[in-house]
Amino acid sequence: MNDEPIALQSDPSDPADFDVTAAALDCGQRARLVRTTRTRLGLSQAEFAQRFHVPVGTLRDWEQARATAPDFALAYLKVIREHPDMVEQSVE
Repeated sequence: MNDEPIALQSDPSDPADFDVTAAALDCGQRARLVRTTRTRLGLSQAEFAQRFHVPVGTLRDWEQARATAPDFALAYLKVIREHPDMVEQSVE
């Protein structure tokens, strides 16, 4: 049995619904930030990874929530979102 508290319980009247933990919600929100940052720039995963020096496999895992992007990565992504050209120049 998992001791992690439930953040959002399923709707018992919906057989397709399921419980979601706080950790799963956090991972999903982080994944969305990664994906939307990349797609707003109009870049493929490979292009984004090359431009901002992020391993493409790591980027893919973060976007698909197979791994949780750490706090430092979220900070980096927020700076990329606001100043992509500046970040690209700083990592060349």
